[in-house]
Amino acid sequence: MLRQILNYFQGKHQARTALPCMQDNNALARAMNQDQALDAYVYTVVDTELTGLLARKEEIVSLAAVRVQGLRIVPGEFVYTLVRPAIPLPKISTLIHRLTPELLVDAPALHEVLPEFIEFCRGTLLVGHHIGLDMRFINRACQRLYGQRLANPCLDTMRMAMLWRDRNRSSQYGQFDTRISYTLADLAEEFGLPRFPAHNALGDALQTAYLFIYLARKTARTTPLTLRELYRAGQRWRWYV
Repeated sequence: MLRQILNYFQGKHQARTALPCMQDNNALARAMNQDQALDAYVYTVVDTELTGLLARKEEIVSLAAVRVQGLRIVPGEFVYTLVRPAIPLPKISTLIHRLTPELLVDAPALHEVLPEFIEFCRGTLLVGHHIGLDMRFINRACQRLYGQRLANPCLDTMRMAMLWRDRNRSSQYGQFDTRISYTLADLAEEFGLPRFPAHNALGDALQTAYLFIYLARKTARTTPLTLRELYRAGQRWRWYV
């Protein structure tokens, strides 16, 4: 308990230092050409597992990223690590992620693993399922440690699935069907995708990568979109945030 308390205060007062790979990444991200077809980009599919869902107090307990290029998963190119949180691990978190305090006690702290993660993301598009939640925690840490956030454009596979259904439903009343699910597991089952362990950062990153590739290829076959057009289409969706 004492170690966790010390970690908490050390994390709170971690000095901000410039990170060259962060600055390089953000320069590349801001200069990215958004008028290319979806298969022209390099993607990093991201997933985090958390102690909980309250952004102000929760911590990352595992972090994973998978490379996608040419709308294919690149074998062997991934990042996965457990992360020692700066707060005590709630029991509910252990029940969900099956990560115990004993598994995390010798794991690296977030500030030790973020540089490798940022370098892996360098100059790529980020993809995730409900990625806003993952980026909220990642960017909170980046802001605290390095004084800036990741500038990479992000794509949300949940929003892509909404857009795909919106474009292909036969009736406008389908959007009010309460039986429709946008969870990662339900979408994978619906589309017949390979299945991976849920509530595991690497498993969920791989699951999201397969879902993203499926939706991107479907979109390319029916109505080819550039990245910019995909963003505009997503912004017209009534639930887009």
